Amino acid sequence: MGRAAEMLGTTPAFLRTLGEARLITPLRSEGGHRRYSRYQLRLAARVRELVDGGTAIDAACRIVILEDQLEEARRINEELRASAPGSSGSPRS
Repeated sequence: MGRAAEMLGTTPAFLRTLGEARLITPLRSEGGHRRYSRYQLRLAARVRELVDGGTAIDAACRIVILEDQLEEARRINEELRASAPGSSGSPRS
């Protein structure tokens, strides 16, 4: 946790808060240390960016969740468009 906090330029308490908000749930090593994925670190970095800009942490977590859901929906939409019969990959007129 300390190393992840250092990489993000924040504190372990900030990462714990994100865990309590259920934004990120790190895996635990055999020794009980928290292990964060790159994806979780990207989410935490985005929350930190919003908090540094004056957004409350609970609102920042909600924003990040919604941004992530939007990105996933866009990805799925693009995949569906690309796999549609007769699709050339361009919008229809």
